[in-house]
Amino acid sequence: MTALVAIGAASTACSGADQSSSPPSATESSPSASPTGSSAVTGPPPGQPTDYGFLLIKPSDVGGDLTAPQSPMLNPNNAPGVAQLFANADSSRRLWDTIVVTADPSAAAAELASSKSDYAGKVVGNWQPLAVGANGSAVSGASPDNSQAMTVLLFTEGKGLVTLEFDSAPNDPFDPTITLDVARKQDAAIKRGLPS
Repeated sequence: MTALVAIGAASTACSGADQSSSPPSATESSPSASPTGSSAVTGPPPGQPTDYGFLLIKPSDVGGDLTAPQSPMLNPNNAPGVAQLFANADSSRRLWDTIVVTADPSAAAAELASSKSDYAGKVVGNWQPLAVGANGSAVSGASPDNSQAMTVLLFTEGKGLVTLEFDSAPNDPFDPTITLDVARKQDAAIKRGLPS
């Protein structure tokens, strides 16, 4: 089964200077991967909303000098959900916020496990429990080539899977207090907006 994962643009955000213009991927993390087989997601389930943009936090929730320089990407790679880039003026500090809406909470938990595996080669660090949503996990460290600091927070809320990827210069990681605050705000937005 081709696993659907929300990777918050790890496959694109880790690979060059044009990071802010590459939207996140919501399928397998390898840049050449594409959904195949009968289990590939081809779009939102019938009768479900296709614009999940209302679930996203706002730039004011992120704080600092991060803004949303691009419109949200709806249903990235035809996966039900939404992705948003928040970045400072020179894109040296970025937050990729990706929400994938799955069929049910157990599917969201399974996708979270797949997402953790996908990050194994993208950030050097150990996963720790995260007290946000359900199944919360966080990893903080550097990219394998040490070109950037990375903090990734994954959690589920109902049938929603959230990936928050914070990228910055190697010696300028995001404050853990800020990343936790952003995660809590994103969790609250999903609780308010996503029907069970």
